[in-house]
Amino acid sequence: MTTKRKIILMDRRKYLKTLAVGTVGAISAPTLLDSCKPEEKPKEVAVTPTIDRTPAELERYNKLMAEKFFDDHEMKTITVLVDIIIPKDEVSGSASDAKVPDFIEFIAKDMPKHQTPLRGGIKWLDLHCSRRFNQSFVGCSASQQIEIVDEIAFPEKAKPEMLQGVAFFNLMRDLTATGFFTSKMGIDDLGYVGNRPNQWDGVPQDVLAQYGVKYDQKTLDECVKFDS
Repeated sequence: MTTKRKIILMDRRKYLKTLAVGTVGAISAPTLLDSCKPEEKPKEVAVTPTIDRTPAELERYNKLMAEKFFDDHEMKTITVLVDIIIPKDEVSGSASDAKVPDFIEFIAKDMPKHQTPLRGGIKWLDLHCSRRFNQSFVGCSASQQIEIVDEIAFPEKAKPEMLQGVAFFNLMRDLTATGFFTSKMGIDDLGYVGNRPNQWDGVPQDVLAQYGVKYDQKTLDECVKFDS
């Protein structure tokens, strides 16, 4: 297992049990809110109606998809973080391969309570890296990034002054796991196949014999086929 893999804290498949997205308190330092500015809207791409979405749901979805919350720097930071949390391995691709950054962008718009913790957390991360390495988080080397993440990825070991970073990383870890394991790549990674049609071979012969009953020939011909 690589150093990056250890940061997840548990096996990818076991992590599926803890996918509920947690709520963390807003980071209160005023400097963390400086970057909260509206972004330009990208070209709208509408989704056509489907059997599983009401017109109102589609209207909201299209509205959210037409908006942009994170700027390019923030998206780069998110991409680096999610790939540290779930990197590419021999089983599947990384979190960014599964489009997790896009998922987090959507969640920030769909669930506004996460906007301040996410944007503020990225700002906190950059300020911490600037003080330590005179660089933003994405400008740091891979080893420096891991060094910073190690300080906030383990709540029970984190120093008191790292608590804001811990809260941010906890949220990022929950969102990353949720986005990855609800993607096709993540589902394949788990080996989940869902409900599949099979063949019912009827009540076992020994049970039929125990109760002195048997299938009539029509049922055997049309419904039941025992393996030889």
